[in-house]
Amino acid sequence: VCSSRGGEKVKHGCCCCRKKCLLLSDVVLITATLLTGLSRTAKSFEMILVGRFLEGIAAGRTPPTPCAW
Repeated sequence: VCSSRGGEKVKHGCCCCRKKCLLLSDVVLITATLLTGLSRTAKSFEMILVGRFLEGIAAGRTPPTPCAW
């Protein structure tokens, strides 16, 4: 995941810029939403737990990125 200090970009792992980090967070959030939404169809309570966990990760990662952009 990427992080930023001031105007300096810091590279960690697969990302190299803020736009890619935002897109990665969006993919995680969409996956979490699909898991949570399809849990009733699959009759699986565990899918809700995993979806909520991923939503928390995406929500925790998203706010600092747009502020720095």
